[in-house]
Amino acid sequence: MTVDDRFASLEPIGEEPEGIRSEIITGPVSDWATDFSHLEPEWAADPYPIQDDLRQRCPIAHTDRFGGAWLPTRYEDVAAIAYDTERFSSRSINMGNFRPPRDIAPIGGSPPISSDPPFHQHARKLLLGAFTKTSIARQEPATRAFCHELIDKLEGQDVVDAAAEYAQHIPMRVIADMLGFPPEDGPQFAEFVEDLLEGINLPPEDRITRMERLFSYLLTQVQDHLDNPRDDITSYLLGAEIFGTKLTADHVTGAMALLLIAGIDTTWSAIGSSLWHLADHPADRRRLLDEPALLPVAIEEFLRAYAPVTMARLVKEDMNWHGADMKADDWILLSFPAANRDPAQFDRAGEVIIDRQVNRHAAFGLGIHRCLGSHLARMELRVALEVWLERIGEFTLADPEAVRWSTGQIRGPRALPLKIS
Repeated sequence: MTVDDRFASLEPIGEEPEGIRSEIITGPVSDWATDFSHLEPEWAADPYPIQDDLRQRCPIAHTDRFGGAWLPTRYEDVAAIAYDTERFSSRSINMGNFRPPRDIAPIGGSPPISSDPPFHQHARKLLLGAFTKTSIARQEPATRAFCHELIDKLEGQDVVDAAAEYAQHIPMRVIADMLGFPPEDGPQFAEFVEDLLEGINLPPEDRITRMERLFSYLLTQVQDHLDNPRDDITSYLLGAEIFGTKLTADHVTGAMALLLIAGIDTTWSAIGSSLWHLADHPADRRRLLDEPALLPVAIEEFLRAYAPVTMARLVKEDMNWHGADMKADDWILLSFPAANRDPAQFDRAGEVIIDRQVNRHAAFGLGIHRCLGSHLARMELRVALEVWLERIGEFTLADPEAVRWSTGQIRGPRALPLKIS
């Protein structure tokens, strides 16, 4: 089979895939210990008091929504599940009203993040070279120049939306460059993020339509790279092999979707959350202006306190786990944000201490699926904040009530109006 043959038979989804359930999974929560939903507005606005309460009285919450799901809130439980690949599968990491069939494992829909052992290590190894510190360092000059371009466009504005006009564009440009996608396609990337990560409660037919939009876009990019090979991750994936065989079309497009969606939303959210904190905490902002060398330490604290990512797992077989009667195909929602605020793991866990020295946070996940793009995310976050502080310096929240946070498993500001002094 040639490279072209792999993609010739791919068709849009076209019909409701097995495992989609049509029930609505949002609505008022009666008790977060027995009826939680991470899609509710109060969770998006401020999940930390809810997590603190659950950690005290019910460390592993349960809900019948989503077809049955569990939410551990202690660091030790989140870590134990993240490392336990024998009893928990990663074949779907976005909890909603769709469970992919079991036979999709061990590859999953978006390898390597959706892959189980032993396939996972091979899929992950393919991508490691693109995300080393050395590789990422080569991206920094262009990233810094682009941040300055974005700031230039804000000249003359008294109030700017730091999420929509700054934070979201940075990872869009970086990931587009790495994948070899047209940089002007950024607005489509934002739509894909919303479709896949924030649209999980939509009716199945709407979700299928949205997935097809991403699928069609990726196939267009694949064809362009087949016609015009170049030095980027997409061309690399098209030529890569596992066990002496070129990657399947599903593997290539799944990995492309992972890098595009996860690479954008997580960093977009981390940059926005950090700017939100600095706008709301003038003492921290002024300290970083006075002590710029402290920024890398502060970034680790922002990642801990405002960790954007929550990941899902699926229970493999019926079992009792730490007193919880889990059923096969129950969801597990691994809240790394909750783990990062566990007072049993972190001193003064609920406070943001920008010079915290001991900070082994879980913002990039735990276990075999720890984020392979952590060096990239740290670089983008550092450069974005360095340029903003250098160029803007003094800023406050223009209207705290106008800040809007994303719903679902990636949390970050989607509207962040800041008043520039």
